[in-house]
Amino acid sequence: MSADARDTVRDTAHVPARDSGYMGFVGVSTAASSIMSVFPRWAAALDLPTHTLVGHDLPVDASPAQYVALVELIRDDPQHLGALVTTHKMSLFDAAHDMFDELDEFATLCGEVSSISKREGRLIGHAKDPITAGLALDEFLPATHFADTGADAVILGAGGAGTALSWYLAERADQPASITVTDTSNERLSHLYDVHRRHGTPDSLIRYLNVSEPGATNAVLADAAPQSLIVNATGLGKDRPGSPLGDDAVFPARAYVWEFNYRGTLEFFAQARAQEQDRELRVVDGWRYFIHGWTQVIGEVFGVEMTPERVEELAAIAEFARK
Repeated sequence: MSADARDTVRDTAHVPARDSGYMGFVGVSTAASSIMSVFPRWAAALDLPTHTLVGHDLPVDASPAQYVALVELIRDDPQHLGALVTTHKMSLFDAAHDMFDELDEFATLCGEVSSISKREGRLIGHAKDPITAGLALDEFLPATHFADTGADAVILGAGGAGTALSWYLAERADQPASITVTDTSNERLSHLYDVHRRHGTPDSLIRYLNVSEPGATNAVLADAAPQSLIVNATGLGKDRPGSPLGDDAVFPARAYVWEFNYRGTLEFFAQARAQEQDRELRVVDGWRYFIHGWTQVIGEVFGVEMTPERVEELAAIAEFARK
């Protein structure tokens, strides 16, 4: 590991000494996340051995050496109990997957790590997003929605979040009539195709579409059936301003529109809300996705069973931050 890489981790982590240990948060702008004010209250409610959450900020285009340095920091510091990984899930896996003693099936097949934990000296990586996405989706989408309506699913973005949701939808007993995943990167689309091929997903279920040309994403929405599920999994509106849709995009009538983000400029969310009444849309933001994502990883890092009742208790505690 180079000196520059070590210095980057040190500068972004601001790691304090704690006898009881601490948990990390790997992102781009972690200080802006609601979890920084929520976590201490959750720690108190869960009687955790720490009230410390440490942000590890890395740029979207971080180098492999920076990811290796960060994983080394977590692995080698006995006070560092684990971490939640957001924007960098796939890049961290690419750079540092061979540093883990154990990776779960989702992590191996999806090529991402969203949860880092330790058990008896072993460094363990999980990909929690398929579970998290399913928990959040099932709260607002009826269990037989696709069978009852013949609706499609359109996932805008083939990164870690989009990959996880497409995995969950492909496994769902009530599958969409079709799943279209869009991206501006052929590399990400190829990666997603490989994930589903290795998993055995039928080629006929998922369409992988490059939307680099102007208007291409709008055309995907125009082709989607009424009551389809439309999801922004691009990260636009959170880490970077903007929306994957043009200003003249029209959502399918009675669609379920899911914005994975809950903070940021949220342009996609605003576009959906502007058509909510005229198009009879059900518009959902990423707050519950945030709740499930964090509670799943906290449970893994600290060995806490996250029952539905406990999750609801923690969600109620966190409500102040949403407002």
